[in-house]
Amino acid sequence: MTPLHRNARRAVLAVTSTIAAAALVTSCASFSDQDAAQQQGDFSPLPSVVEQPKAPPPPTTDEVDPPEGPCVDPNPAVIATCLETTSGVRPADPTGKTTYVAERTTGKIFISKRYGPQREIASARVDGSGDGGLVDFVLSPAYQSDQMIYALITTGSDNRVVRIAPTGSAQPVLTGIPKGPRGNMGSISLASPTELIVATGDAGDRAAAKDPSSLAGKILSIDLNRPNAKPDVRASGLGSNVALCPSGGADGQLFVADSGADGDRLSVVGSHGLRKLWSWADRPGIGGCAASDSTIAVSIPRAQRLDVFSTPKSGSPSIGEPSESDLSKTFGAVGRMVTYGGGPLQLATINTSTPGAKPQSFDDRVAMYLPESATEDRM
Repeated sequence: MTPLHRNARRAVLAVTSTIAAAALVTSCASFSDQDAAQQQGDFSPLPSVVEQPKAPPPPTTDEVDPPEGPCVDPNPAVIATCLETTSGVRPADPTGKTTYVAERTTGKIFISKRYGPQREIASARVDGSGDGGLVDFVLSPAYQSDQMIYALITTGSDNRVVRIAPTGSAQPVLTGIPKGPRGNMGSISLASPTELIVATGDAGDRAAAKDPSSLAGKILSIDLNRPNAKPDVRASGLGSNVALCPSGGADGQLFVADSGADGDRLSVVGSHGLRKLWSWADRPGIGGCAASDSTIAVSIPRAQRLDVFSTPKSGSPSIGEPSESDLSKTFGAVGRMVTYGGGPLQLATINTSTPGAKPQSFDDRVAMYLPESATEDRM
């Protein structure tokens, strides 16, 4: 990116930051803040039911005349631009035209729609070295009333789950997840209004991932009404860049993609741990995954593509050969993704941090995308 584009980009972001300051005041939480649980008081019991939005149609484009500037992507599917390296992404409305997205290295979470405004809603102080930082987040089940956000972050001493309040202070939920120079990228997802699933990277230590006494390389279940309680371990032996992708269907299947000593793979989490569904012999590197009732999409950043599988059913547990979607001419390297409305995706690019990618002046971005169907042939 040229200095001219970088300066213009910063000017655009400065304007959006001014808008953000007028709309919402947030503050960064220091590591010591995160350890001081009493700042937030006791956790309130969470609701037992969360109202789900109606399923939206596939992505559509309501095109208007675009503004000018280096942060404008002409692709009408793009709904956020000029981000630092992205991590977690969540739809902010049922149609998918608005998004919540995190910047891994800055610890900031934004809400954005096409042509803005792009507004910061929360932040935490993080260690963004290696692949650490604000690696994932999820909104509280009662977010519309409490404005709380759960985040998986890297600090100077560990990886941890925190609850970020509207004031910006962060209360620890789970601490002591091992930190390494690499292998910090994990994932979180709500299984129910009171259960948070946390997938942790191996922190570069394969032995720790298989050690029952370590929180590295695990899929953990946390009761949100019992913060700091010992989590239940649902699976072990995960590698790095771990991405959860719940199907959202009635069967409640939970899938996970990871890269590690055991290879790049896609697995389903069962009652006895992980069951491998697919592995990549060439080990291309996993970026993220997103699942619906009918498909599972896995992003391969260095190859700038998505591999799309058919979601396994109880009577047909295999997933068949993947269909490949080339993203090199549209979005480039893609990291985390999420489904909405039963099929379409929101995907977040990581062009600014992926070797071999060619970031544009408007990178990194979030876009709506409808993946191609997986092959019908089953193995």
